[in-house]
Order: sequence, then structure tokens, then C-alpha cells
Amino acid sequence: MTITYLDLSPAQRASLDSLPFDGNHLVSGPPGSGKSLMAAQRALMLALTGTPTVLLTRSNLLRQTLAPVVSALGTQDHGVRVSTAHSWLARWFGGEAPRTDDGWFDWAAFYERAAVADSGPAPALVVDEGQDLPVGLYRLCRILGSRTTVYADECQRLTETSSTLAEIANALGKCTSHTIEGNHRNTRQIALLAAKFHIGISSLPLPDPEGPTARLHRLNRASALTDLLIGLAERHSRHRIGVVLSSTHAQFDVLTRLERRAPRLRPQLYTSQATHGRYRTVDLNRPGIAILNRASAKGLDFDTVVIPDTHVDGAADPTSATLRMTYYVLATRARQELHFGYEGETEPPLLASLPENLLRRR
Repeated sequence: MTITYLDLSPAQRASLDSLPFDGNHLVSGPPGSGKSLMAAQRALMLALTGTPTVLLTRSNLLRQTLAPVVSALGTQDHGVRVSTAHSWLARWFGGEAPRTDDGWFDWAAFYERAAVADSGPAPALVVDEGQDLPVGLYRLCRILGSRTTVYADECQRLTETSSTLAEIANALGKCTSHTIEGNHRNTRQIALLAAKFHIGISSLPLPDPEGPTARLHRLNRASALTDLLIGLAERHSRHRIGVVLSSTHAQFDVLTRLERRAPRLRPQLYTSQATHGRYRTVDLNRPGIAILNRASAKGLDFDTVVIPDTHVDGAADPTSATLRMTYYVLATRARQELHFGYEGETEPPLLASLPENLLRRR
């Protein structure tokens, strides 16, 4: 069987080749190590063995991003389905899948259904950003007997129903652990700044490419953020610019201001609250501005990232692991340029502690 690799480094190819087709595998790596691309490639490799394969994500936006990657790796009938975990689980259960208050499912009911179900061989499962999915899913995988490969980073957990690497491995039962290294996304300047937010015990790999130092903007004028975004879009007409905000209200406020001032930019907005239409389906591969919620940014990357409302975290404890993990995830979405913004008279404490050589003030 011949495998065609897409944009993988020799180390990433070696990692894929070292994974047996059988068994459960947990692959961990830092931001920029290529986990999403490798997850797509791993799913195709499993499908080529003749096994129906599902590539699972937590986020619908990440699903939309990975689906064309999978299509680019093979023909349309390659046997890989890309789905959110919620959608796949609901389809597997059938009918009205019982849910719980956390937005997930009644796992006991799923385990009971799995124990008595006679639905043929279980599909092979590949999970991207696996740390953001609940332990119950991995226990179900074990009961179903699915060959499961999970790509995850414990230092990027942002959801309340997240899982640690140890919890994932224990839930899957017999599971081999693998590690991938390297940062193929960020510039050295962005990686150095992100390292200040890192809560892990190991040091982060520093990439070779150089770029501009991240910037912090005071956005006290009503038009300041709009001016910044229009300037970035006009200066970098081929960049994909991700604007990441903490609330849906803030997202629509930014969209309204941009559409009034510069409709030619055709900004996009994604919200998980939309069930269909322009705010549910977006094209993150085209240049321009995409306005997202923080919760939807996981697994994505942009040429330029703007985080304009850091003042909402002004009262938070700057030593909080949750806060630092959030900024670690957001900062590492940027490939070339990173911009923070705030309103008010004082910088948010977490950013105020950063020296000028890591974060330039404007």
C-alpha cells in the first residue's frame, strides 16, 4: 500500500509510520507540532485498510477545517467520515440520545447500549484535540472495541469536560503513548511569548523562523479596534486574520462596525449558537477577517491573530492555570503576527508582566 503524505516533516512521517494499525494510541505534542494534519493522515491510513474510519473533533469549526484536508489526501470515497463527537455519538445511539446537564450524554445509557448492540465491526476512530473531550467517550470506545488513536495536548485543555492524558489512556484500557516534537506553526517571537503562559513542566520547542514582536494596543476610542483590523487587512491582503473574542455579543459588535466601515473586506463570523447559514458555515482558508469566540479557536491557525478584549480578564488572578492555559492556546494560533488589545487605563496583569522585548506597547 502506498501512502501519500501532505506537508509533513520527516519526523511527522516517522511518527505516522511507527503507529501500528491495531490497538489504541495516544499521541501528544505541543501547538504547531502538526497534530491535526497527522490526525487526518492517520484516519486515511486506517481507512485504506478497509476499515470504516471516523475522524472526531469537539468543535464544529475544526470539523469544517479538517474536512477539506481529508478530501485533499484522497478521493471522495476514501472511507473517512469527519464529524463532531456530539453528532457521531447521537447518530450512533439513534433516536433521542439521553443528555446530561453538562451538554454531553448519559454515558451509562451509552455503555448499556454498546454492551447489547449488534451493529457489526466497530469503526476505527481518530480523535483530534482529544483533551477537550470527556472521559466517558473513551470508555465507550473501549466497550465498542474501536481501534482509537487520540491526538492531544494536556496544556491546551479549555473545556469543563476535558480529560488529562492519563485519564484518556486509562479509559481506553490497553493504550500505547507516543510523543511528537517541534513547532512548525509559530515564529520564534510568538513561541517565546507563548512560553510565558505555558503551565507544563517541559520546555517548549523554539522554531527557527523569525517574525515581528507581538503588540499590545490600548483601544479606548470607539473606532480603535475597527481601525486596527482594517489596517491589518489592507496591509496583509493575503493573510487569514483571526479575531478571537470572549463573547458572542462582542463578536457581532465587531462585525457590525467592520461591515459599516469596510464592507469590501467581507468579514466572516462563526458562532456555535447558529444552527445554519452564514454564521455556522465559514471558509477559513480564504484570506480576510474571521471573527471567532475563544472556545472555537482550538485546533485552528491564522497568519495574524488579534485578541482585542483582554481587559475582560483584568480582575483574574494572573497566576491562574486556567487563565494562562487560555492565553497559551490563543497565542499559539498565530503563524506570523500576534496582537493583543485592551480597554481602560491599565494593562491586564497577565500581560503587564511581560517585558517589552516580548510584547511591544503601542
